[in-house]
Amino acid sequence: MRPPPASRPSAITTGPDGALWFTESGGKIGRITTGGSITEFPIKGDGILHSITTGPDGALWFTEFTSKKIGRIPTTATAENLQLIEFTAPGSSGPLGIATGPDGALWFTEEAGGKIVRITTTGVVTEFAIPAAKGGEITTGPDGALWFTEFRGKIGRITTTGAVTEFRIPPENSSPGGITTGPDGALWLTEPVSGKIVRITTDGKITEFALPDPNAQPWGITTGPDGALWFTEASCIRRPGSRCIVGNKIGRITTTGSVTEFTVPSDGSGPHSITTGPDGALWFTEYYGGRVGRLVLP
Repeated sequence: MRPPPASRPSAITTGPDGALWFTESGGKIGRITTGGSITEFPIKGDGILHSITTGPDGALWFTEFTSKKIGRIPTTATAENLQLIEFTAPGSSGPLGIATGPDGALWFTEEAGGKIVRITTTGVVTEFAIPAAKGGEITTGPDGALWFTEFRGKIGRITTTGAVTEFRIPPENSSPGGITTGPDGALWLTEPVSGKIVRITTDGKITEFALPDPNAQPWGITTGPDGALWFTEASCIRRPGSRCIVGNKIGRITTTGSVTEFTVPSDGSGPHSITTGPDGALWFTEYYGGRVGRLVLP
């Protein structure tokens, strides 16, 4: 299932219409049915699109990194009638991760602006300062707070009233990536630099699980329908005359730390984001391969 070449599909999420929705770094929103039919919606401007989530209003909300905007597109959009609404993100740093909060608003991170931002479905913005933070991905935790990754080796927690707590992951350059709430009531995240999967409880207790290949560079992570965590291994190191020799896999880790890996058939695909689809399969984007992949649970 392949969008046009060089589409660079990035984040993916399940929409309320029973289809999968994804961003393309080339400036489009994509929709793919479980049968593999793809529709693309071009977003005007020079924005690199990053994260996407279903909003509390049943529309898809996404971040436009270089355009510094938050976009909204309804499931009823067509090529002739996009019905797109955009809100300019405050500050000078591009928005990255986005999630629906427990308070009925959208929350997003800023790549280097040192802020977590709340935006209502009507565009009312509230900013919360996170000194020296380099924001990454964000999710709603099991404790009613928002949890987010910081590229400088920290995990952050922010309540809906703006109270912030940070937890450091050793070493300082660990650069955590994706984050999700696990089936065990803890937060799970990826560490692309160190090749680990990390579990953190809501009171800050951290456990790390090393992957078989330290160069795997895990990024996206989600809870699967089988009660395990599923993640992408995005790296692809090439040497002259050789095939892709690392990465290019989808990983599965149980809540006790047992890891299984599945190789993506297309070499050099660079799997990036992953989500559980409405059909009970795992759906993921292949950033370098320009594809959307589907993995049926064994």
